[in-house]
Amino acid sequence: MNLERVIAVRNDKTVYRDGGVCVKVFHENYSKADILSEALNGARIEETDLPIPRILGVNMAEGKWAILSEFIEGKTLSRLMAEQPERREEYLRLFVSLQIRVHETSCPLLTRLSDKLRRGIAEADLVATERYKLQVRLEELAKGSRVCHGDFWPSNIILREDGSPCILDWSRATQGDPAADAANTYLLFRMNSGDEDAERYLSLFCEMSGTAPEDVLRWVPVVAAGRSSGIHERGKDFLLSSAKEK
Repeated sequence: MNLERVIAVRNDKTVYRDGGVCVKVFHENYSKADILSEALNGARIEETDLPIPRILGVNMAEGKWAILSEFIEGKTLSRLMAEQPERREEYLRLFVSLQIRVHETSCPLLTRLSDKLRRGIAEADLVATERYKLQVRLEELAKGSRVCHGDFWPSNIILREDGSPCILDWSRATQGDPAADAANTYLLFRMNSGDEDAERYLSLFCEMSGTAPEDVLRWVPVVAAGRSSGIHERGKDFLLSSAKEK
């Protein structure tokens, strides 16, 4: 593998391009089980009709674990929104339509979202009574078995030159209630883009999917607590604060 062309750097991974192959190299402290789980998620989603990069293998690169996948030429939706602000609404509608397409898909072998959130809430830096209330709410809400991306965000959508989309990063994919996945994206908008963009996303998602806003908002504290472990401090503070919202 040629690891000279870096295309992205994160806290726990570096992504390279080697011709038509994308090589995601994980840092030494990254869980092997999580790496293999991410590759397995991608392989399972490949069996649906969703547009994703094909998994090509799991290998070692310079003594570190790496996932090899098809390299997708194009620009992310986040970059296109920044370059063409006059088309932001059009791109946001495309974004929501792709998320709805994900939610219309079934993949029965994926982990259940409710199980993942239950573990996350148990590990959340909250007092026991708050964790208990969130677990009770989760049990009341837990339903559904549709594909949930878990990190649906404009930087994880690439548009090729012909306009066809490709959805990246299925490491958090589960099966569960689409409203929970929408709550997660709503939180990402609030954390990274501001309340105005978050409310516009929520309005569009509910309009285009036929979902009541309250059905999404009921999930917000549960999802926030479930995601709060193992995240950078600023994000953790925001999520823990959101977990306490009524």
